[in-house]
Amino acid sequence: MSAPVTALEAAAYTIPTDAPEADGTLSWTATTLVLVTATAHDTTGTGWTYGPAATAGVVAELLATVVYGADALATAAVHEAQCRALRNAGRPGIGGKALSAVDCALWDLRARLLGVPLHRLLGAAPDASVRIYGSGGFTTYDDARTREQVEGWLAEGAAAVKIKIGDDPDRDLRRLRLVHDLTAGRAELYADANGAYRPKQAVAIAREAPPLGWFEEPVSSDDPDGLRRVRAAVDCPVAAGEYGFDLPYYLRLLDAVDEPQADVTRVGGITEFLRVAALARAHNRPLSAHCAPNQHAAVMAALPNARHIEWFHDHVRIERMLFDGALKVEDGVIRPHADAPGHGLTFRAADAERHRVR
Repeated sequence: MSAPVTALEAAAYTIPTDAPEADGTLSWTATTLVLVTATAHDTTGTGWTYGPAATAGVVAELLATVVYGADALATAAVHEAQCRALRNAGRPGIGGKALSAVDCALWDLRARLLGVPLHRLLGAAPDASVRIYGSGGFTTYDDARTREQVEGWLAEGAAAVKIKIGDDPDRDLRRLRLVHDLTAGRAELYADANGAYRPKQAVAIAREAPPLGWFEEPVSSDDPDGLRRVRAAVDCPVAAGEYGFDLPYYLRLLDAVDEPQADVTRVGGITEFLRVAALARAHNRPLSAHCAPNQHAAVMAALPNARHIEWFHDHVRIERMLFDGALKVEDGVIRPHADAPGHGLTFRAADAERHRVR
């Protein structure tokens, strides 16, 4: 069986946040989803990433030429062709996001052509599930909004919740204590500094904070030596990896962290995500998925070393707005659709059109 790709399209949609959002190093009031659709034999698959609208241009100008006419069932071969097409433009950044969205669309298309759920195609059990942890707790939130969000995650059965820190050490510690009081005996407390601290600052925060289940990016992910210094000095696990765009990145990162993360919408789609998971497995490490929960559900369900998926407030809200079939949390886990081909989600193009920017 062969299934030549007859159409590959990309569009960008910018959705305002429901309130101003910020972490230790960035603030924003809108998020852009870039959607890719791939068609073969009158069947369409979808994949997406979060990033600049210009990502859609990379799909059209650099990737469509090598994907069009290629066999939609040959996902590994098409992935390699796209990597080569990005050589001179650069894979890290929007090139990697474009590659990821196309690869995820092709995997969804492949599963739909074969008439099977995507997680089953990837080797998962029919009723497979993946744990989530609540993520948000932006530095722009006041105490009331933070409490409301945390209580919502706890009501869904989340075993861990994460808040953003890094804008002010004193306020960071106060907010961590606030959330600890809410979660004590109910869930683990995670902190994410988004690389805002220097190593000594990060160590001081970790030592003064309530017990942490993990400390994410206490220093920049681009500073593996700094991550090692923090990891050696604190009691809690250190996590990082969300900004990785290829397999070699994780080879360099793995000895600097306890808890590697990867993002299927950045790292090169499902094809490269599986390779990162195998590398982590070879080093006896679990792998955690960063954001985009509905894009991660199928591939994480198929991993023997899956840790959990980040149930990120912004992306959960957008995916519920724009897709029929967006997953729901039950008892702290999400389950891929077992009765629908592909990832089981359908993009609501008419509803999304007012947000379209490209």
